[in-house]
Amino acid sequence: MRRVSVSSLDWGPRSAGRFCEFGAICEFGAVGELKHRSTRAASAPRRSGTGIAPMSRVAAGVLGLIMVIELGCSAAQSPGAGQDAESQSIAEYDIARDLWLNRGQPRDALEHVLKAIELDDEHADAAHLAALIYLDFCRQGAADCRLSEAERHARSALELKEDFREARNTLGVTLVHQKRYPEAIAVLTPLTEDMLYRTPENAWGNIGWAYLEQGALPEAVRALKRSVAAQPSFCVGHYRLGLAEERLGHAAQALSAFTEALTAAEGRCQGLQEAYAGRARLLTAMDRAVEAESDLQTCVRLDKRTDAGRECLALQAQTQPTVP
Repeated sequence: MRRVSVSSLDWGPRSAGRFCEFGAICEFGAVGELKHRSTRAASAPRRSGTGIAPMSRVAAGVLGLIMVIELGCSAAQSPGAGQDAESQSIAEYDIARDLWLNRGQPRDALEHVLKAIELDDEHADAAHLAALIYLDFCRQGAADCRLSEAERHARSALELKEDFREARNTLGVTLVHQKRYPEAIAVLTPLTEDMLYRTPENAWGNIGWAYLEQGALPEAVRALKRSVAAQPSFCVGHYRLGLAEERLGHAAQALSAFTEALTAAEGRCQGLQEAYAGRARLLTAMDRAVEAESDLQTCVRLDKRTDAGRECLALQAQTQPTVP
């Protein structure tokens, strides 16, 4: 079994897509969304791009918020002399998308997508892709995290294309990571009222996440329930619902939600380590240490170096009988 982290499900498009399907992807968007429906053809008028569409939720692969992940395919071309600036921008964008999603080279991808924006500053898809790549750097570590850049490019994509729903979701996710929860909720709420938004679970899930981080637990529960009702395979939605219920002192509901997180999507989220830790934590607190032991063993086996892994190791030490 391979470990799936909540952060990757949140907004790690490439890795998430391999596990639960990104889309928030197994989660919310987080960053989420990426299956390109159709990009601009070189002959198309400016601003005609449709954007990076939401990644399929937990199919085949967290977030891949899956990600069957491919931002689609606009006639790939190699940038070069003889092309107009817009055509070169499209070519640079296609290269960036391939480098990021298929080759796992975010730095090179960022270089090309920024070149695409330089060539055509009205390329909304490129602006959104830049935001997603900057978010991916944040997932990899604090040293390279540039949330302000992710926000700037997400806002640019929305300014260029007001109905760019996936960019709105990405902006909301960025604001949550910046701990600007009321702003995030305000940005995301219109998506829950938009009949044309195809993945409302992403918006509801991210709103629930914002409320959870803000400490508004009843509101978090309501939003997260809407998320998993819209998409029962949303494993990170179930996981966060479990956290909210646990913090409210609703042990039975929390246990059920953590279990759903691990069994959703036909078992494709069985590597969600934090869910094992959450369920084991609850079972231990309820004096059901024997039941917790299996989850603790799985949690540690997945990766003992993570925060969840260390928590599980501590719980194991706490529940093991003292040798006289």
